[in-house]
Amino acid sequence: MSSGSAGNAADVIIVGGGIVGVSAALQLATLRPGISVLLLEKEQTLAAHQSGHNSGVIHAGVYYAPGSLKARFCRAGSDATYAFTAEHGIRSERCGKLIVATDEVEVSRLSTLFERSKANDLDPEMLDGRALNEVEPAISGLAAIRVGRSGITDYPAMTRKMAEIACAQGAAIRFGTKVTGIAESPSQVVVETTAGVFRSRHAIVCGGLMADRLAAMCKLDLDFRIVPFRGEYFQLPAARNDIVKHLIYPVPDPDLPFLGVHLTRMIDGSVTVGPNAILALAREGYRWRDINPLDLAGTLLYPGFWRMLSANLRPTISELESSLSRAAYLRLCQKYCPELELDDLRPYPAGVRAQAVMRDGTLMHDFLIRESARCLHVCNAPSPAATSAIPIGQHLAEQFFAFAAR
Repeated sequence: MSSGSAGNAADVIIVGGGIVGVSAALQLATLRPGISVLLLEKEQTLAAHQSGHNSGVIHAGVYYAPGSLKARFCRAGSDATYAFTAEHGIRSERCGKLIVATDEVEVSRLSTLFERSKANDLDPEMLDGRALNEVEPAISGLAAIRVGRSGITDYPAMTRKMAEIACAQGAAIRFGTKVTGIAESPSQVVVETTAGVFRSRHAIVCGGLMADRLAAMCKLDLDFRIVPFRGEYFQLPAARNDIVKHLIYPVPDPDLPFLGVHLTRMIDGSVTVGPNAILALAREGYRWRDINPLDLAGTLLYPGFWRMLSANLRPTISELESSLSRAAYLRLCQKYCPELELDDLRPYPAGVRAQAVMRDGTLMHDFLIRESARCLHVCNAPSPAATSAIPIGQHLAEQFFAFAAR
């Protein structure tokens, strides 16, 4: 893999070395042999942020509106992820998911999810409380949906392998290259970075947590801002690694983009609990003490944030309580796994999610791709972006070729 030998000019520059940016690089190099692709990544490794700080779940597409980009990409991405990991010797497991309802309100929501799962052609199975307890003795609930297509994998390993293949096909990657400016002219894109100036005919910007700032460099009229949400996890002790066979999820609030605190079997055999979702005080603020005044001011001065907060005050207070109190966090888990105890919640690294919030305070649930004069911008790529990375990359490549041909 090239890590710095590439020149400062290319046909296409890709900004961002997460799984979506790397997938786009791979697809461009595959679909158009001979095109010069240069990927710029500010960190010294790939998948350093969202792609490397998630649950590792291969989502089936239960939650997404039929016909949405999420639904299309997730179903195709699930199949592509299993195929890619099998072909390249990356660990993955189709362990299945249970979405567990613990009260009558959740049972009603579960019925809606069941119908949506059928509409998305996922072959869901509805379980009553007794059947649930038979397949997962440690889990309690009134009902559950079982989706066999869900699974787990190692997304950072997958990102590295995609990059390796892309570079073998002629793409190049520059690490330690933070973008500080993007200027578009009628004939080229000039990308200023901490490692020098790079030029290309076009660019694809996959900036994740910095997506709005990078889009603003290209004079896009932004009707959204990225608000960072930290997702805090715990890990169960090794003695609890066999507590469940499936991924165990609560029934989510349909008005929120977060899926709730869940039990996740990780690909290394461990089990994590989480995440919650609280405002991060820095865009890369993985700990409470990580505070970036510029990032925080940008959030607090954005009217859309306050509209979002006022519309979601009750869940915001609940999420904050779970962050400040391990006992409160435990209660969320005990709703469906009552045998868990406080000592079972061991420290585990957090993640930070980039959430696009519109001016009116609504949360952008779907993928959001915008165009400027010579760039495509991935402005919002929430979960299941990792699962969907291969078809998203294909979509970006197809959009790019049509865009560049105008």
